Amino acid sequence: MKPVAVSREQVIAYRVAVQGLHRTGDLDVLRIGVQDSGADGARLAFDARQPDVPTDSGVGPGQPLALVWSLRGAPYVHRRTDLDDLAGALWPLSEADAVARLDSAAQARKAGLASLDAYSLTVDALRAAVTGPTGKGAASAAVTALVPEPLTRNCRACQATHVFELPFRLGALPAGLELEPGTSPPVLVPRAGARSVDGPDLPALQRLIVSYLTMLGPATQADVAGYLEARRADVAQAWPDGLVDVDVDGRTTYLPADRVKTLRKPPEPELVRLLGAFDPFLQARDRDLIVPDRAVHKVLWPVLGRPGVVLVDGEVMGTWRPRLAGKKLTVTVEQFAPLPPTTWALIEQEAERVGRVRGAGAVTLARTG
Repeated sequence: MKPVAVSREQVIAYRVAVQGLHRTGDLDVLRIGVQDSGADGARLAFDARQPDVPTDSGVGPGQPLALVWSLRGAPYVHRRTDLDDLAGALWPLSEADAVARLDSAAQARKAGLASLDAYSLTVDALRAAVTGPTGKGAASAAVTALVPEPLTRNCRACQATHVFELPFRLGALPAGLELEPGTSPPVLVPRAGARSVDGPDLPALQRLIVSYLTMLGPATQADVAGYLEARRADVAQAWPDGLVDVDVDGRTTYLPADRVKTLRKPPEPELVRLLGAFDPFLQARDRDLIVPDRAVHKVLWPVLGRPGVVLVDGEVMGTWRPRLAGKKLTVTVEQFAPLPPTTWALIEQEAERVGRVRGAGAVTLARTG
């Protein structure tokens, strides 16, 4: 079958629409989760998609949404009902995949311990060690005492020996643990009714792949593997059925068949949004499609200190950074090109919304660039 041919502009408009950025109130983007890094990261993402500024995120033990370490070990908000499936979907798919994902792999292998076995031991230790609300430091110490010595390391920063960080974070979800929102250092809490997860769940992974392609597609297998930080070969073996080939300006990608109609004729992305640094819209791995000018990539996606993004009619037109002093919030916008007064008026409205999310009493908009 001949691939569906679309332009970059159609893909951008499609993503804006399916991610709810027209403020339809739809949070279907939770299918892939919302990263909660930085101040109010998830709430900013929710605000960008809801007509009214959210006053309650609904996140926490006993709430419809849960904060967990999930994708790439980062803190994410997911629907509570999705967590067991997600734990199986994110379990390493093979020994080679575990080696690629885990920072403890090299040391475990030197000791003759398979990386998959090492990961399972860490999950078991987390499940046994955290039986009530437990601070990260105490949980790490308890897990360190339970796992074999090759799964620990001497940490110069904390002047202590403890379990490797990445398996500890990645193991928390399958161990049935969530995070208490608003705690720093994080507090781990056993998740009521969590199913015991002890290996990969291929159908759950395929559903997650379809969700990625729905929210951040059309995309390639390499894009999906990069998002999961999984081996591309393993992702290819798990690739789901029911996808359509899509040609995006000469690049072969994939999209669920039931989304092709929207892709071909998406609503116009006529809007202005101040997206948080880790907003789902910016999580796609095809950064050249989001911003064709690669010189801008270092500004948008630095290793440390990512800025927020000014999205105007689907295009990234600048960055923004907040500075909260008491109850006064300053939102500094750096424009990449001159913006008209009508756009600045909308940016000011969005900055006021950021202020309400952050609990500010007064908001000042500053311009640079």
